[in-house]
Amino acid sequence: MSTEAQKQAQQKVIVIGGGIGGLAAAMALTQQGIEVLLLEQAEQIGEIGAGIQLGPNAYAALDALGVGEAARNRSVFPDYLLMMDAVDAHEIAKVDVGPAFRTRFGNPYGVIHRADIHLSILEAVEKHPLITFKTHTRIVDMELKGDGVVLTDQHGNRYEADAVIGCDGVKSVVRERLVGDAARVTGHVVYRAVVDLEDMPEDLRINAPVVWAGPHCHLVHYPLRGGKQYNLVVTFHSRDKEEWSVTEGSKEEVLSYFEGVHPRPRQMLDRPKSWRRWATADRDPVEKWGEGRATILGDAAHPMTQYLAQGACMALEDAVTLGQAIRTCGNDLEKAFRLYESIRIPRTGRVVLSAREMGRIYHAKGVERQIRNNLWVGRTQEQFYDALQWLYGWNVDNCMQGGR
Repeated sequence: MSTEAQKQAQQKVIVIGGGIGGLAAAMALTQQGIEVLLLEQAEQIGEIGAGIQLGPNAYAALDALGVGEAARNRSVFPDYLLMMDAVDAHEIAKVDVGPAFRTRFGNPYGVIHRADIHLSILEAVEKHPLITFKTHTRIVDMELKGDGVVLTDQHGNRYEADAVIGCDGVKSVVRERLVGDAARVTGHVVYRAVVDLEDMPEDLRINAPVVWAGPHCHLVHYPLRGGKQYNLVVTFHSRDKEEWSVTEGSKEEVLSYFEGVHPRPRQMLDRPKSWRRWATADRDPVEKWGEGRATILGDAAHPMTQYLAQGACMALEDAVTLGQAIRTCGNDLEKAFRLYESIRIPRTGRVVLSAREMGRIYHAKGVERQIRNNLWVGRTQEQFYDALQWLYGWNVDNCMQGGR
């Protein structure tokens, strides 16, 4: 960081975690003239995973952070969103995300490799004179004072700042100190993989996120990186008692859960050379995220299941709203943190609970499956857009009203 930039910065905030939420938070803070020390426990700042979906709300947030163009250049923009029945392979619902969708919500719907969205923000963070990185740093103790915070890492090093923001994921150390609640292990296991275009079955090379909804399971695929790769995701209800974890997957386990699905979606299960396995968790929404000059953001604040494809989108929204709250409160950090929480807790809580319900709809069986398959019969595109307005209508201009 340049000495001149440090002189101009009146405040210093520590951001814990170098994922999408942490990088976005760092950018939002610098927009308010705040110096940022970003601490990451891994040896390198990076992302694991495969593809993610970005709603119009995510692109609105990326634009507000100054990285929208970089993210768009790495995105694939689908023609529609498609839900299919995994048992008999008939179409359940189709949402056009072309020009009419973009006009309605002011931004596109996109898909992108997780590493590419992370890189799009990281490039801007690395160039910023107010941001300093420190990797291989795991915070083990946090002391809140009236005028700031003192953090201690695993090596005994101490860090002092005016405030701290925990962007350290589902197993957040900061949340443990501030909230102290347990994660809710869902019992749902997610397998993710990326395959090259030539390995993708020809009849599944569709420019759309396609959900194949099955009994206690579902499959998803969509193109990445200019259509040169495809993201594959399969989810099932585990037979075993799970604990939150990320491990290497087993093709045999995947195949054992999808014996009852139609051959068309099932054929993609043979294609990946390797899988990553997530035993997923979320948390019940809580009324309080922080205290004093400490708060949390992203998965640390509201880990959610993947059924609305909004985890990263909510972290980006958080960051922008936090920055706007600081501006509104004249850089009174404690006051701004409480304002940020009062806006974000209800909205993200709605997304957490809505994602759970969407998981139930995806995985319906028996009569519930029949009901699900009739839910959207005859619905117009405008009616689909109306139903999505609360989620996709968020932008920097309405973020202080919770996206309304």
